[in-house]
Amino acid sequence: MSSDPARGRLLLVPNTLDLGAEAGDIQDVLPLGVLREAARLRHWVAENAKTTRAFLKRVDAVAPLSQPLQMLSIRELPRPRKGSGATQPSARELQALLAPTLAGEDLGLISEAGLPGVADPGAALVEAAHAAGTTVISLPGPSSLMLALAASGLNGQSFAFVGYLPVDAAERAARLRELEAASRRLGQTQLLIETPYRNAAMLSALTQTLAGTTRLSISCGLTLADGWTRSQTIARWKAAPLQMPERLPAVFALLAS
Repeated sequence: MSSDPARGRLLLVPNTLDLGAEAGDIQDVLPLGVLREAARLRHWVAENAKTTRAFLKRVDAVAPLSQPLQMLSIRELPRPRKGSGATQPSARELQALLAPTLAGEDLGLISEAGLPGVADPGAALVEAAHAAGTTVISLPGPSSLMLALAASGLNGQSFAFVGYLPVDAAERAARLRELEAASRRLGQTQLLIETPYRNAAMLSALTQTLAGTTRLSISCGLTLADGWTRSQTIARWKAAPLQMPERLPAVFALLAS
């Protein structure tokens, strides 16, 4: 809890998962209560201001914004400066982003897709908020990782998210073998993601590298009308190859026996 009752909170506002697809009805994905919370916020931190404005236009169609869109403050998370060696925003930059909370205003944090702070650079702002004694509230919404895991039929009691794999083919294959060995040793599902235009390359690497008995689940277009999850052994993936879409995000999950 915040030590100062007059201090604003950091609200983690979930986004839809329809990046790369035609936008559907936002109420099919986000609860009305979340849309109402988003509508009242005057201060935002985002990965991308343009896509956040597009999100807020969709919110406004359901729950009218408390102020005209052009009057809202939308600040972007700082990107690492080339040659600086830093991978995270500086403490000073993060404190500046949290300034509205010191003035008693609630601040919204939004990701490009799904829940802020999960596979998302906004985690650094959440960490800074806790360090500053600011209350952090996570609002309910879709997480592609959890939706994919739930639909996979793989081990949902023990799992790890490993993010992106190396682009280099040899390094990627070596990393896949490491993940398969860890999965076999621990009985643990390994979750990973890839940039959509490399979905096909990832599927090819998985089927060429992993053992035939290893189970692979792929979820694509989650929350969309034509979204799907397919879960089977590597041997069966090889026997019936799938054409992966190049524009829709996918979640890959593997479990070795």
